[in-house]
Amino acid sequence: MTPDFPSFASAFSRQFDQIRNDPASGRPALLHQFQILFERWIPHHLLAQRDEGPHSRRRRWTLRLTFWTFLWQVAQAGASCREAVRQAATLCRISRQPLPSVKDSPYCQARAAIPLEVLDNIHAALVTEARRAMAQKDLWCGHRVRIVDGTTVTLPDTPENQAAYPQQSVQRPGCGFPILKLTGLFCLATGLFTSWATGPWRNHELQLLNQLWDQFDPNDLLLADRGFCTWGVLALCLHRGIHAVVRARGTKRRDFRRGQRLSANERLVTWNKPPLRPRTIPEELWNQLPSKLSLRLVRCRIDRPGFRTREILLVTTLLDRERYTVSHLGELYFRRWEMELSLRDLKTTLQMDQLSCKNPANAERELRIHFLIHNLVRRLMLESARVHGLPRHRLSFAGSLAAARRFAEALAHVRGANRRRELFADLLEQLANDTVPERPGRREPRAVKRRPKPYPRLTCHRSRFREIQHQNRYYVPVNKRTSPKTKGLN
Repeated sequence: MTPDFPSFASAFSRQFDQIRNDPASGRPALLHQFQILFERWIPHHLLAQRDEGPHSRRRRWTLRLTFWTFLWQVAQAGASCREAVRQAATLCRISRQPLPSVKDSPYCQARAAIPLEVLDNIHAALVTEARRAMAQKDLWCGHRVRIVDGTTVTLPDTPENQAAYPQQSVQRPGCGFPILKLTGLFCLATGLFTSWATGPWRNHELQLLNQLWDQFDPNDLLLADRGFCTWGVLALCLHRGIHAVVRARGTKRRDFRRGQRLSANERLVTWNKPPLRPRTIPEELWNQLPSKLSLRLVRCRIDRPGFRTREILLVTTLLDRERYTVSHLGELYFRRWEMELSLRDLKTTLQMDQLSCKNPANAERELRIHFLIHNLVRRLMLESARVHGLPRHRLSFAGSLAAARRFAEALAHVRGANRRRELFADLLEQLANDTVPERPGRREPRAVKRRPKPYPRLTCHRSRFREIQHQNRYYVPVNKRTSPKTKGLN
């Protein structure tokens, strides 16, 4: 159709496109593919343009575009900044938006300017939304179970990372990597990591746990392995109105001949307050703790093929034998393995075991983005499990992540709201069909089948390291002169 005003049609079209793409008009300038998939669980105002400070000026790399591009990059498990920039430029071309710079530096600078407060608010909003969606049947005996565990990740070997997270003292300078110690809380009902604390590798997990006590609510239940079986942890749980189920540690504490006999597998024991205050508990708080703790020692038997442990001893603050039976406690501790699997998904599937940022501030941002993409995929799995009536732990995390990436691309090319709802329903159905098979009796030995390359180890600084020539697959001892006797090895 010929326009009524052909001489003004092109000018009006350019002005209309400028108003439509203006961030100040209230409409987002670019709709990222991950935003279409996950924006239902992230409040829109948390990524709005800030009034002052970082991301307050109008730039090509806005806060919203930078956040979703960063999230997409981490979800690709190893994608470079160059690939993330190319992906964002492709979206801009499709939506006829101004293209960002093709160089990596503007994106990296915009990524480094994301306030940690924004990422923490997004994480808190996601965890709160998932908690509101919990049903009463998702709780264990009316308690919200929080599993605590620790792990470590490595950082690039830069002076800034070494100063904040030094390498192990037994390693020579230039031969190791900065190590970050991490202690996190995992919600058993939703499958999300709710909070975490970080520090150097010298910090004990109990020391990092002290930073997470405020994340607990009364009537919550702490589930932990034997590394957290201390008098101080159990006393702090009772002091805060929190229940605890911990695997027992120590010869005297595991002795079933002590205490009052309740049944063949139960004992009522009393733990006295240690004479020395641990460094992880302040003196004022230590004086408020009681002198004795009445606890319940439970012996559980696990008859599961493929598991090494056949009998475990648990110590708990739950003294009601009728409500919390021995079998229930054993099944609960068996589910602690779900956090180990989630840590494997984070460190192996999402490749969080080796962070890529070269300074501690950006490493904290990268760590938060890893937790966000993990929790968003877990929230997607939780939605699929509820819609189709399946246990959440039967869904595959790696399969859900792959399906989320592919369906996000499909959702970006659909313009109708009804069609997008249909695609989202198809995504939930596909996740429900991709269940982890039941493998009773399968053994999973802690061994590596694939052999590493026969390269020598870097045992000194790379500036002083001398390359060693090899013959076939045999190597001369590292950094030692070749003797006539070793030259003939083949």
